[in-house]
Amino acid sequence: YMTHPIFHMNRAESEMTRYIRRLSDRDLALDRAMIPLGSCTMKLNATAEMLPITWPEFSDIHPFVPVDQALGYKEMIDDLSAKLCQITGYDAFSMQPNSGAQGEYAGLLTIRNYHIANGDTHRDVCLIPTSAHGTNPASAQMVGMKVVVVKVLENGDIDLEDFRTKAQQHAANLSCCMITYPSTHGVFEETVKEICEITHANGGQVYLDGANMNAMVGLSRPGDIGSDVSHLNLHKTFCIPHGGGGPGMGPIGVKAHLASHLPGHPQWAGELGSEGAVSAAPFGSPSILPISWSYCLMMGGEGLTQATKVAILNANYIAARLKGAYDVLYKSASGRVAHECIIDTRPLNASAGVSVDDVAKRLIDCGFHAPTMSWPVAGTLMIEPTESETKAEIDRFCDAMLAVREEARAIEDGRMDRVNNPLKNAPHTVE
Repeated sequence: YMTHPIFHMNRAESEMTRYIRRLSDRDLALDRAMIPLGSCTMKLNATAEMLPITWPEFSDIHPFVPVDQALGYKEMIDDLSAKLCQITGYDAFSMQPNSGAQGEYAGLLTIRNYHIANGDTHRDVCLIPTSAHGTNPASAQMVGMKVVVVKVLENGDIDLEDFRTKAQQHAANLSCCMITYPSTHGVFEETVKEICEITHANGGQVYLDGANMNAMVGLSRPGDIGSDVSHLNLHKTFCIPHGGGGPGMGPIGVKAHLASHLPGHPQWAGELGSEGAVSAAPFGSPSILPISWSYCLMMGGEGLTQATKVAILNANYIAARLKGAYDVLYKSASGRVAHECIIDTRPLNASAGVSVDDVAKRLIDCGFHAPTMSWPVAGTLMIEPTESETKAEIDRFCDAMLAVREEARAIEDGRMDRVNNPLKNAPHTVE
C-alpha cells in the first residue's frame, strides 16, 4: 500500500507544491496552446465565466434542497432555459441530461413517449445517416429503436433519394430520424429542410444533434429548420470546460408538442416533464450552469453571432492555408467548410509511408494537441479551431502542418529514410 517512493519524498508543503507544478508543466491544456480537436469545440473557458461556480451560493447547495431555499438558483436556470429557447427556436428545455449522449437518450425517450401517448406504440424505426454523430445509433438502440442506416454521397451529404426511399419504406413504423447539422463531415447540407419535411410526411419526428451548434448560434436555429428536438453540449458551444472529460451538460430543447413528454423528477412533480427522470438530480449538474449563463449574458446576441462567424472563418482559413499541401475531404457547393474541416493524410501513407498517427505525433513536437484522428473517416484529421484562437496561433498550427508535409516530401524524394525519420520517431523527448 502506497509503496511508491513519491509518497515518501515530499514531506513539506513546499515540496508537494513544486511536485504538483512539475506535473502540470508536463500537461498540454488550452492555457498553453490551441487544441484543434474536431467535433469537440475546445474554446476559451473565460475566467470571468468560471468565477460564479466558486461561490458557495451555487457550489454548496444540495440538489434536493427545498425550492424556497434556492429561488435565485432556479431563477438563473429558468433564465438560461429561456435564452436557449431563443437561440434554438425551441419552446421548452430540460436541463436534466448530464452529457450530450445522455441528451440524445433523453430526446429519443421524449419522442418515444410522444408516440406512445398518441397510440403509435409500433413506431420504433430510427433513420440515421452514416454522417450522423457517432453516439446516435447507440442512443437509438438504448431506447429500443431499430436503426436503419441511410447512405451518404461522395461529397459527404445525405443521399436524399435513399433517405426518401427508406422513410417511405418504413412509414408505418417510422419513429424519427437523427441528423447532425452541420454534418460531422464539416459542411452545411443544403437539403436539411427537405429531410425534415420527408420525415414529418411519413409520421416521424426529427432529432437534430446539436454537437455542432457552434456553427449555428445567431445564424440559424434548429427549430426553424424543421427539427423537433435537439440536445446542446453546454460544455462545447457554451464554454463549460471539458478537456479532462467532464462534467458535461446536454440539455434538450423541444417544440411545444413534445414539451409535456420531457423528463420529470419526483422532487419537482408537475413542474418539469411528465416522464421518468434520466438523471439523479432534477437539473443534471446545475453547479456548472452559471458558466453558460454568464457566457450568454456577457456576449449578448451580437457577440454570440460574431463568435459563430469567426469560428466558421477560422476553419475556412485553415482549409485555405493548407490547400495544395493537403486535400480537404468535404466542402459545400460553394467550396467552403463549416466550423471544422477534414484533412486527408492518406496520400502520405501511399507516397512516404507516413500514417495519420505519425502526423499526429509529430504535431506534439510542435506543441500542439493532435486534431481528431481517423474520425469520421479513417486516415484523416478533423480540425476545429473555434473562434477563440488568434490568427497568429492558427498560423503557427498551419505552419506546423506545412512543415510536416515538407518532411513527408523529403521522404518521397529520398532525402530522408522511410523508416528512420522525424515523423516516424515522433514525439521526441526533451533529452
